[in-house]
Amino acid sequence: MTRRNWLTAGVFCAISAVIVAASAFFYSERPTSADSRAMILPVDPTPLVVVTKDGNRSFSIEIADTDAQREAGLMYRQDMADDHGMLFVFEIQQQVSFWMQNTPMPLDLIFVGQDGKIRAVKHGEPQSQAIISPGVPVRFVLELKAGTAAKYGIGYGDLLRHPAIGTVSGPGVPPPDNGDAPNGGG
Repeated sequence: MTRRNWLTAGVFCAISAVIVAASAFFYSERPTSADSRAMILPVDPTPLVVVTKDGNRSFSIEIADTDAQREAGLMYRQDMADDHGMLFVFEIQQQVSFWMQNTPMPLDLIFVGQDGKIRAVKHGEPQSQAIISPGVPVRFVLELKAGTAAKYGIGYGDLLRHPAIGTVSGPGVPPPDNGDAPNGGG
């Protein structure tokens, strides 16, 4: 009987060790959009500056420049500071679409061409599956708390300055402004 108890205890310990190891592996992975945890990226040391007709506005930003980071974005983020945002950097200027599923806070989505100029400002509703797109190719998207663009007069044609924008390379030319730009082109 003693040998059987030791054998049972050994099997139980082995199963427990496998469960603990599997749990540690899965719960230590970096959050992605499949998780219900927010992805928090390091804050870039250089502030992003938006040059508006009313002056410069500075924001601390996280930079999402990989597919996984862009996919997760601000999902599950409950709140962020008024002067904080996330800059999405794409490899080439292209048509992009966003949605707000799994994003509990309302956002301003600022679509930016390769030249650093704002091409459109759109608003995202929390938890919505509605597609948000600027209707023109862009290279960057800046997400800020909803109302920030209006509060600071950020709009079409304003310029974003940041090393991630100033050092991009690759194909893509900003679309010409023929007066048909989204949001009035003003």
